[in-house]
Amino acid sequence: MTGSGSSATTAHQRRLRSKYGAWALVTGASDGIGKAIAGQLAEAGFNLVLVARRREVLEALAADLARQHRIEARALALDLGQRTAVSTLVSATEDLDVGLLAAVAGFGTSGGFVDGLLDRELDMVDVNCRAVVELSHHFAGRFVAQRRGGLILMSSLLAFQGVPRAATYAATKAFIQTFAEGLRLELSRSGVDVVSCAPGPVRSGFEARANMRMSSAASPQVVARQTLDALGRRTTVRPGFLSKFLEASLLPLPRRARSQIMGVVMGGMTRHQNGSKEQQDGGLA
Repeated sequence: MTGSGSSATTAHQRRLRSKYGAWALVTGASDGIGKAIAGQLAEAGFNLVLVARRREVLEALAADLARQHRIEARALALDLGQRTAVSTLVSATEDLDVGLLAAVAGFGTSGGFVDGLLDRELDMVDVNCRAVVELSHHFAGRFVAQRRGGLILMSSLLAFQGVPRAATYAATKAFIQTFAEGLRLELSRSGVDVVSCAPGPVRSGFEARANMRMSSAASPQVVARQTLDALGRRTTVRPGFLSKFLEASLLPLPRRARSQIMGVVMGGMTRHQNGSKEQQDGGLA
């Protein structure tokens, strides 16, 4: 079962489908940016492997996308923080012509580093970094062998300096940003595209889950659309007006000054947590 439910695909959708093949894999697909990317890929005619922790939500999304766009969609309920999750995913996709990986799954914490739980910080490193490296190693190897493919990796506006009250999260995204920059140059010679998506605040449910308050945020649909459009054309995309504005404002400043400013911003978004010793966690793009 393949093809799009729409009779009029755009040039952008045709470019994606012709360049990356029949199947795409999206992690973190049950919510936010991952869900938006999955929906836009389904609209372009991709068959999908959708990965997230919440089985019922994921299966409902897979069924809805399959029905609406006349594609095939498989749901895999996995926690990528578990050491066996990626090997399970690899085994489940061996029979599929996967040409595009969108590694969106991730989460973050907010609040003082020493006030939080160490296990939660280490879980975040596992999901945001280790699992992404493991997934990228396997699928990039497949893509190089077939001389085509694409990797979408999730960085963040916070990746470009240290950030008080989000120190570990910012560090995981700095890792992904550097990883993506290196991979793009390395893999381009083999026909494999890599893009790093570095959004600012995104209205993806993180605000409530992470107990943060954001006065302005981009929509997941805008982030997804601009990221897919940048794949194969740019190394890093900063989707949405706010991320571009903040980039332009912070770029001329020394790194220490950027860290101080981002610390003030993060302090404002977490000010209501004062008096609590518990960090909050939730999905971050």
